[in-house]
Amino acid sequence: MKMWTKHKLLGMAILTSLVMTGCLSMKLNVPDYSDPLKEVTLEGEGPDKVLVIPINGFISDEEQEGMMRRKPSLVKEVVSQIKKSEGDPAVRAIVLKVNSPGGTVTGSHILYNEILKLKAKSNIPLVVCMMDIATSGGYYISLPADHIVAHQTTITGSVGVVFIRPKFIGLMDKIGVNIETSKSGQDKDMGSPFRPTTENEVKSFQAIIDELAGLFKSKVLLHRKSKVEDIEEIMTAKIFTARQALELGIIDQIGFTDDAIDKAKELAGIDRYSRVVMYRRIEFANDNIYNNITTHSGAGLSLLDLGQLSKLSNINAGFYYTWPAATK
Repeated sequence: MKMWTKHKLLGMAILTSLVMTGCLSMKLNVPDYSDPLKEVTLEGEGPDKVLVIPINGFISDEEQEGMMRRKPSLVKEVVSQIKKSEGDPAVRAIVLKVNSPGGTVTGSHILYNEILKLKAKSNIPLVVCMMDIATSGGYYISLPADHIVAHQTTITGSVGVVFIRPKFIGLMDKIGVNIETSKSGQDKDMGSPFRPTTENEVKSFQAIIDELAGLFKSKVLLHRKSKVEDIEEIMTAKIFTARQALELGIIDQIGFTDDAIDKAKELAGIDRYSRVVMYRRIEFANDNIYNNITTHSGAGLSLLDLGQLSKLSNINAGFYYTWPAATK
């Protein structure tokens, strides 16, 4: 049984016991992601609209684990909103509100491509507003924007690739377990978690990393060539404050979400009082642009999400456009 399954069953048993003994009161609401997205006006008036799309968390096309049901992947949720916007000619500009450490290489590249296709089809201005972090894949998906705004407290950068894979050698030695492998070729078990990495494997992995980092670099040069001051400094994959990012030319402005929305209206040539809208699956009282939730997830203690524990107990080997320190 997977470690995550054991933790889930244990967590459910403990919480159920607390509820039954009266030690814990709880309201359980199961979000329904099958509900259609509906437009909600947050401010403004008139026919023209600026659509705000939140992009929050780890970028992947894999569904997310929940306690009672699975959640759609971040890629699916964002693409659903993109597709809905394409059918509305009144959407005159889009603001992507990015708060992400990045994600898988493929997930980031898919979302980048979907955003590019949106621009080509709709031919409307696209502005990115960076929140706490927009690193690695979070920056990758921001590149197609006509204008990038970061909060003064935003951390961005980490333009590069990391190859993550678990190793169990020390643990196996402690518990006296050994793994024997029969293979068809000498490299069939490359990156095996049950033995040390060979020198040839290190070289092979580095070649893949360099190629994927080169892809990232090419996108930075494609979209920011006229503004980037020092591409080699950027490609060290270090993180930057908003001030440092502005000096390097990887963002265009330091400001707030309102500034990003105002810039989108300016680029679209629409009235400053035009409507600001978002897509929801349910209505929220006193809604505003800082509410990133599309569906209702319940009040009080929730049995629905042990996402942190899930990610800690299920480390998948792979290549990532992510800043590992901020991945949670």
